[in-house]
Amino acid sequence: MKKINAPEKVIFICDGKKCCRYSNDIRKGFKELIKENGLKKQIELQYTDCTGNCKHAPVICLQPENIWLGEVEPKNIKSIFKEHFL
Repeated sequence: MKKINAPEKVIFICDGKKCCRYSNDIRKGFKELIKENGLKKQIELQYTDCTGNCKHAPVICLQPENIWLGEVEPKNIKSIFKEHFL
């Protein structure tokens, strides 16, 4: 077994049926902010299958803090990033 070097934090973006409406824009927004702030090695972006929180779509999960956020829109990305990653 070999340990893999992984980022400290992961942003999971639900790509389920209801969440996918904004998932590409959400990913793009986070990706730009990660790059602008030089955090490519510290923060990873991942799509995930449906999380079962469809009534709160679109949904993201911030790890390792296990923070779940619903009704996320592209306009919310900067404030979420600032609050949790800067």
